[in-house]
Amino acid sequence: MDDPNCDAEALQRTYANFRYVNAVVSGLRHTYRRDIRPRLSAGAETSLLDIGSGGGDVARSLARWAARDGLRLTVTAIDPDARAHAYAAGQPPLPGLEFRRALSSDLVAAGERFDIVLSNHVLHHLGGAELGALLVDSERLSRGLALHGDIERSPLAYLGFGLGTWPFFRRSFIRADGLTSIRRSFTWRELAAVAPPGWAVRREVPYRLILRWQAPAIAEPRRAEGRRAHA
Repeated sequence: MDDPNCDAEALQRTYANFRYVNAVVSGLRHTYRRDIRPRLSAGAETSLLDIGSGGGDVARSLARWAARDGLRLTVTAIDPDARAHAYAAGQPPLPGLEFRRALSSDLVAAGERFDIVLSNHVLHHLGGAELGALLVDSERLSRGLALHGDIERSPLAYLGFGLGTWPFFRRSFIRADGLTSIRRSFTWRELAAVAPPGWAVRREVPYRLILRWQAPAIAEPRRAEGRRAHA
């Protein structure tokens, strides 16, 4: 998929099939219920940034679920790849959902902020310096919470994905790129070793890692208690 000269039709089918794969392996629904939905409100609007949004299925799912729950959520989904952006932006629009071709550093430079920042299956694409830059950007962009979910490398994850996708997705890059992604991914120990201070790694089923950061609580200034003067 990363090859700019890859088969265009196979790439389009790959973007279209991401929603089926992510429904099984991303744990997104659980992340929404546990980490995102409790921060949403029917009255006040919450903003969310999806970094490396690819075909846009994660951003669309979050926007739909929040709307279905009667909660106000605006989702900005960014990806620097022109092909991914064109596919995602070409899908039927949803209220409160915007796709932009951009890097996280572009949004930092513009001074933009969001209540929640997340990514799905992005970490394993990054080298050490790129990972560090993404996490710094995430802290600068988020007012409250950052969540980066990815696969955990494991022989069983590799075997399971290989067998589970073997009969399907023959005319896309899903299977080949998925197996490559598992080989490139972190183990829990590896990700914990490179996580900066303030970031925590959580292991989830099936073979999932969540790299999580929460903005430090700002202590409210103490209110000076009025004292009655005594004559």
